[in-house]
This record gives sequence, C-alpha cells and structure tokens, in this order.
Amino acid sequence: MKLTVALDARYALTPDNRAWSQVGMAYEFWERYLEVFESVTIVARAKRVSHPPEGWGQVTGDGVSITGIPDYLGPSQYLLRYTAIRSAIRRATPSVGAVILRVGSQVANMMQRELAREKRPYALEVIGDPYAAFAPGALDHPLRAFFRWHFSRTLQRQCRDATGVAYVTERALQERYPTRAVGVGISDVDLPDEALLHSGFSTHYSNVELEQSHLADATRLFKGEGTVRIITVGSLAQLYKGTDVLIDAIAICLRRGLDITVTIVGDGKYRGALIAQAERLGISDRVDFPGQITAGEPVRNLLDAADLFILPSRSEGLPRALIEAMARGLPCVGTSVGGVPELLGADELVPAGDPGALAAKIQELLADPVRRECLSRRNLVEAQKFCSSVLSARRRTFYHYVRNATRAWEQRRKV
Repeated sequence: MKLTVALDARYALTPDNRAWSQVGMAYEFWERYLEVFESVTIVARAKRVSHPPEGWGQVTGDGVSITGIPDYLGPSQYLLRYTAIRSAIRRATPSVGAVILRVGSQVANMMQRELAREKRPYALEVIGDPYAAFAPGALDHPLRAFFRWHFSRTLQRQCRDATGVAYVTERALQERYPTRAVGVGISDVDLPDEALLHSGFSTHYSNVELEQSHLADATRLFKGEGTVRIITVGSLAQLYKGTDVLIDAIAICLRRGLDITVTIVGDGKYRGALIAQAERLGISDRVDFPGQITAGEPVRNLLDAADLFILPSRSEGLPRALIEAMARGLPCVGTSVGGVPELLGADELVPAGDPGALAAKIQELLADPVRRECLSRRNLVEAQKFCSSVLSARRRTFYHYVRNATRAWEQRRKV
C-alpha cells in the first residue's frame, strides 16, 4: 500500500527534481515508513533552488518522492498564496492509499479537510503543541491569541476523529489532545476489518533514534574551575525556543561574577535581534552565534566542547536537541513545557520565560561539580532509551494498524 505524509516542513528542489532537507529529515528518516508501506509521498512546502543548500541531505530516493506545495513563510505569505496552496493540496490529496498527517501543521490541516469530504480515514503523528507554540512570548503576531485557540481546538478535533494517533511524548500531548482510544493494545492491530474503523489506536514513540556511536563513551568529569561553556541548539526563526530568555539569564549570571560563555547554534530571522540584545546587555564577547551547523558530527563536536546544555523553550514536543545533548553526557537544564519533564528531573527544570529562575539554576549547578557529574551519568542512561528497538516496534505496529484500517475502509467503499 502507498502512503502519503503531509507535514509542516520546507524542502529545497533542485533542477533534477531531487528534494533536500535540513536536520534529520533526509532519506534515512523516511525509510522507516518503507518497513510497512511500499512507497511514501511527502506533501510539504518546497522551494526551487539551483543547487542543494550546504549541509542539507537528500530526501528523495527509492520509494520516497515529494509533492511540493508553494513555499510560504508566516501567516502573511500564507494568505497571499492561499489559492495556489489550496489547489496544490487538493491535487496532492490521494484517492487511494493510507494518509498520515504530522501535526501541528497547516499543510496537514488543509489536507485533513480534503479527506473529510470523502470521510476517508487518516492517522496522526502528533509532534507539537499549538497551545504552547502560540503562548505569550513565543510568537510576535497580533493574532497570536486567536491562533492559539484555533489550532489547539483543531488538533483536539483531529485526535478525536483520527483512526489512529501516535504521540512523541509519553504523557504530555496525550493529556491535552486525547484520542478516542488511548491505550489500545498492540493486539488490536489484528481486529476484524470493520472493527478497525471504529476502535481507534493510540501509541507513543519518539522521532529521535540514536545510533550507539552517538552516545558518549563515559560520564563527564568537572573540576569546578575555569570558564564554563554553555550551549543551546535550536531554530531562531521564532522566539518559542526562548533564546532571548537565555541571553537575559547569561547577563544576570555574568553580573553575579560567574565565568561563563554561551554558544547559540541555529539560524533564523531573529538572529540579528538576538545579537543586538547581547550587545545591548554588554555581553556580546561572551555570546557566540555560529549560525546553522550541519547535523551529526559537527553538532556533536560542539556539544563535546561544552559543559552545560540549556533548552529554555516556551514550547516543545519531545526535543531532539535535548536528547542529543544528553547522549553526549552533558548535564542539562530545560523548561517545564511539553515532553521536557519526561526527559529531565524536576530539579533540572525551570519555568518558561523566567530569566531569573534560569540564572539561579545555572548558578546552582555551576557551584556543584559533583552534581553535574551525577547528571551526566543519569543523562547517558536516559539517552540509551532512544537506541532501543522498543521505539521501532511501536512505530511498526502503528503503521500496520494504519495500513489495515485504510484497507478496511477501501474494501467497504467497494461494496
């Protein structure tokens, strides 16, 4: 059976019609769907380019193709190109085969509305939380509050109506966006065809799967002296990663006499504003903006050179950057949002949007090298879970369920 996947991503298309992607969404990611489905068609925003962007990986290949939607960035461009976008999504909506919508995503939302016209079944992979993504401070837009209400309500309805839902978190997203069949067992994949359409199915698995070689060989050791190197990794396209909060917290720490630097890995439209913020606070010599770094070994090398990882997000699903930092044995601090509390202990969490609390937590950890070593050891153990075959088994079970439920619907339609 063929599979169509709609998602909120942006791809580059070269003249030879090959697609290219940034950070973790290249061909190897899509191969997991081919374990169950004969082919995968990606439906997402795409932009024509003369050559692949530096550091991007090829997406298309044997069994993996892409249907590009007109590229847009932000609500204004979306509205200007709405007619073309809607027409493209209508053409991309399949008449046969299974559909998985990776949400929240406006591309996926539009395709779901097309599917609803024929009452076609669809499944969801819930990878983000619009309620958190549109929280105060996460997005600078006059309609932020409306977007928060509208997209949260949309996702709640989609989860109730979907034939199956897979979440990247173990608890957090499930509580806000419940499906009609939370906790249905693996055995339900083999329910009679008609029962499949009405039972629903729910599971959870992370997008992040680590190779054993991605894990550090040993726990970090800290001497409690010298400059402490802090690092964060995340997009600067919006402020939901909380990088502005981290810069304020670093300024507080420096005023208190801490000898620290911070490396902010990532790029986006707010990079210039964040650089200006560091200059305004008089700490630009302590803040490094290397820009977008190629995923994989280059990022791991930067993590290995650091002493502490901070994820100051206002919104998260289950953050890849945090898991990868844990895998390098870094002690980590995060905010109490999304799936972050499923990864870190309560003593390593601070409220989102609170630079004072973040500064206090940094100071607390830097004063206790022994505790940082304990956190390094704990994080290595936790990261091992993302090398486990358990995630692959759950994912394959979900895909089998989606395939079987779609087949049941198609057979009933022929009767």
